[in-house]
Amino acid sequence: MTPLLDLPSNREEAWRWADLGGIAAAAALAPVAAPEAEFLDLPGAKLLFVDGVLDATRSDLGPVTLGAVDPGEHPLGRRASQGWTLRLATDAVAEPVQVVHVATGAENHLAAAIALADDAAAQVIETYVGAGWSNRLARITLGKAARLMRSVRLLQAAGFTSLREEATLGEGASLVTTVLGAGDAGTRIDGAICLAGEGGYAEFGGALLTRDAQRQECAVRVRHAAPNGQSHQLWRAVAADRSVASLAAAVEVARDAQKTDGEQSLRGLLLQRTATVNLKPELEIFADDVKCAHGATVGELDARALFYMQSRGIPKARAQALLTRAFVADAMERIGDETVRAAFVADADAWLERALQSPSRSREGLGEGSR
Repeated sequence: MTPLLDLPSNREEAWRWADLGGIAAAAALAPVAAPEAEFLDLPGAKLLFVDGVLDATRSDLGPVTLGAVDPGEHPLGRRASQGWTLRLATDAVAEPVQVVHVATGAENHLAAAIALADDAAAQVIETYVGAGWSNRLARITLGKAARLMRSVRLLQAAGFTSLREEATLGEGASLVTTVLGAGDAGTRIDGAICLAGEGGYAEFGGALLTRDAQRQECAVRVRHAAPNGQSHQLWRAVAADRSVASLAAAVEVARDAQKTDGEQSLRGLLLQRTATVNLKPELEIFADDVKCAHGATVGELDARALFYMQSRGIPKARAQALLTRAFVADAMERIGDETVRAAFVADADAWLERALQSPSRSREGLGEGSR
């Protein structure tokens, strides 16, 4: 690992599964040509960044401004001090904001700040393509009854994408974040969500799809600091070949956060037994009147379901794709915008087509057993 990167150690519990070597390798990649990057067919602001620099000719900032963002103290997030800001006044409702990040090699750092005043509402969609190290920081502040829906598509073909998400929710505020890792780059999603106001609601989840020797990881901690809050962390991981997908989800309930409802659902699917899925749900509860639950399972495609579908004339590869798609579908159903949800489904389907088409996987009997 390159010492100049000054990255944490895998000896630290929060970084035990982090692919630190993958970050160093991505930062040293040679430049590549910029891939095609398109916005979804949605109204609203459109921002296109190439290696962290705005392409003004293809962007429409709308309510977004550019400038300095407080980087904080996170080992990766503190590298990003410049970026974009979405700030909405009380009762304001913004059209969707789309941000497309294009990486063409080496490292680039970019920060985002989203601040919604009381009763404001916004939707932000981010897409990552290209190759290199893309390092991003998002700082989110939601006022009373503010509502934010975020959708993040990680589609880089090579390199590494690291995301640091920090959010503070006021009274009755709502944050719904869905992440899909369907590219071939390494990934680390690092989240710290605090429900600071009474009755806050947070969902943070998604699907990580890995193949070949790829590694993707998420480590998200949700802290309930006020009463009557709800949080849901629903993650799905699908791993093929020799890849590794790691999910660590923590819920912390403070002593005064009575009537908290916290739920975690972590599930992994092995498309081959040479792949690895690591799951770590964690509850830290200091209040005595709460409802918290977690579940974590890893398995393979159901052989009986595969046999039944093939007996009805469905080809094996198609049956495998249908079952795998059903496995990740619930991780994307919370996306409220139909256009965005369709894009996520198309990304997942494209990954499935690549992952299931290898002759070696067919010869080895993909998903023939269960654990």
